[in-house]
Amino acid sequence: MSDAFRRERYPYLRHNAERVYLDSAATSQRPDAVLDAESAFARTEYAAVHRGSSMATGEATWGFEGARERIARFVGAGEGEIVFTENATDALNVIALGLSDASAGLGGDELALRPGDEIVVTEAEHHANLIPWQRLARRTGAVLRAVPVDEHGLWSVDDLAGVVGARTRLVAFAHVSNVTGAIAPVADVVQVARGVNALTVLDACQSAPHLPLDLRALGVDFAAFSSHKMLGPTGIGALYGRAELLDLLPPARTGGSTISTVTIDDAQFLPAPQRFEAGTQPVTQAVGFGAAAEYLSGIGMDRVRRHEAEMAGLLVEAVEAVPGVRMIGPRAGAERAGLVSFVVDGVHAHDVGQFLDDRGITVRTGHHCAQPLHRRLGVAATTRASAYVYTSADDVAAFGSALAEVRAFFGADR
Repeated sequence: MSDAFRRERYPYLRHNAERVYLDSAATSQRPDAVLDAESAFARTEYAAVHRGSSMATGEATWGFEGARERIARFVGAGEGEIVFTENATDALNVIALGLSDASAGLGGDELALRPGDEIVVTEAEHHANLIPWQRLARRTGAVLRAVPVDEHGLWSVDDLAGVVGARTRLVAFAHVSNVTGAIAPVADVVQVARGVNALTVLDACQSAPHLPLDLRALGVDFAAFSSHKMLGPTGIGALYGRAELLDLLPPARTGGSTISTVTIDDAQFLPAPQRFEAGTQPVTQAVGFGAAAEYLSGIGMDRVRRHEAEMAGLLVEAVEAVPGVRMIGPRAGAERAGLVSFVVDGVHAHDVGQFLDDRGITVRTGHHCAQPLHRRLGVAATTRASAYVYTSADDVAAFGSALAEVRAFFGADR
């Protein structure tokens, strides 16, 4: 295994040497390189950014904007197309609130929604890519429509094409499902949306950390992703938008740092990305976010994807080898991201998670912020194991061995 993949590079995993960490889809661990970048900035370059003309401000701004440049390069965007947000959820809300303001006549008339227009999502969406669109529909009189999933939690572009219509103005969907691990056919979805002049919003939270990503090449109009899922710190995420659309989108948060001119009665806003970054920015976190993008770029995202495809195959094999365990999502042999969610017959997901945790294996349990999907599958909760660059075949083997003991422990195998 390459040194970049070794768990020794990650302080949490060094400190918890016996623990198997299979919850990276929720939050990934940070390598020394990212923590060192954050610490060095906080110790030697920490100051306000974009405010004043001092040398300290200049150095801090250079670090802040340098991080933006690295992140933009990582996802195939221009620097002016990356907006720092609180997290990916915030980024999606910034889009929805901006469209709401455009619809209320506060600028960006080209982006306005009218009563009877349609917003399309899928039943598999994370709540962060559903609730903002519910609110937008209610504010504008638009109709929210959902692409149905099948008994495995999957949808196809044909399913989506059957829902998209002449009144569709926006299509919002996840690149990778955080429950099923299914990878969406992004280019095909974009083609369907463009056919009716609809905008596309991509939830890239589970793809930016794990797949080679070129947002411009994919053709999406907006996208959101988080630092803490790709080896970076919490408290910061990114909004991607095509430059011409960001300059049309009204800013959801207003105040200092966003404006060019202010009078008592009105304000004129700066071009993107500054028009969206009101107030004091999470500069140290941005530096860590940029360092994480640089670290992953150094590994090579093609290598990351190959490693995780191998881990995904092992996870599927481990789950399918245990009688009485039902896997959610793509079947064995189908392409998926490095995560697997499953149901253990006769044992609640929370009990499964506690049993595994007692044996030193960290997984995620619950509805994973995707209640409509779980409701469609007829289950209240699932258990999810997710891999990343530091996951090894030995980790998955330990998980499989422990999973095989669950039903007997709870007497569900009788």
